[in-house]
Amino acid sequence: MQRLLVIISVSALLAGCAPPRADGPSPEHGFNTFGEGVGQLLVSPLMIVAGLLEGIASLPYFIAADLHQMNRAMVDGGARVNLDRTYEYAYDAQIENVSGTGDTGKVFRHLSEATEHFQRVLRGYGVEDYKHYLLTGVRTADREGFTLYALVYRPDETIRVYDGRTVRHLRPADSDYYRPYARDANGRLLDVVIDWAGVPRTSIRTQKGQAILMTLAANSVLINRRSDEYWAIERRWVAGEYEAIVAERKRSLDKRMGLST
Repeated sequence: MQRLLVIISVSALLAGCAPPRADGPSPEHGFNTFGEGVGQLLVSPLMIVAGLLEGIASLPYFIAADLHQMNRAMVDGGARVNLDRTYEYAYDAQIENVSGTGDTGKVFRHLSEATEHFQRVLRGYGVEDYKHYLLTGVRTADREGFTLYALVYRPDETIRVYDGRTVRHLRPADSDYYRPYARDANGRLLDVVIDWAGVPRTSIRTQKGQAILMTLAANSVLINRRSDEYWAIERRWVAGEYEAIVAERKRSLDKRMGLST
């Protein structure tokens, strides 16, 4: 309860920040270069708690931070989940033996691997139904450098979905299993979206980026986040509005995290 009050207090503090400028460089440029300029600023406990409030969308803001500094800030800020435990549960590594870059030679290439590592983290934190939480992605803008990620709760291990042409039976071994589905082939509600983010692919290519993603996602699970607005976002993303979505989210995050100019 004390930690929740800290988070609420920080949220109220940041809500009064001035709005960001609407002009400026492209969304990709903004996200890819933002952390390089203020990485050291963002390792304070205040900013870490603010980032945890925003979930996995805050990932690009932390890429430039030193792994150990960020972990200390998470601990000092009272984060439910920290990088120390993520490395222990997901990679069987002690963070004191990991360099500031976060690299131990383990980088996942597919969302099935990402989900497997993520579920280990949830299991480590005592989440009983950890196998029902999946990291999924919509890859329609990958060539342009952006991926839409969604953390979902899926009640069924095997699903039947309609892909617009035919009904498909999907299992965890299938690559298409790791994308979000609002309804199954019978029209029944399927995935519950816990958290989402449209981010540059450069943010997720390193082990540190992936560890931060899992840490933020696990925190979203533990604080019972829910993001029902995702489905409208996904429709816009698939329709080609990915740059606008990234720009809108970045402006909102800049404001809420006190970083607008």
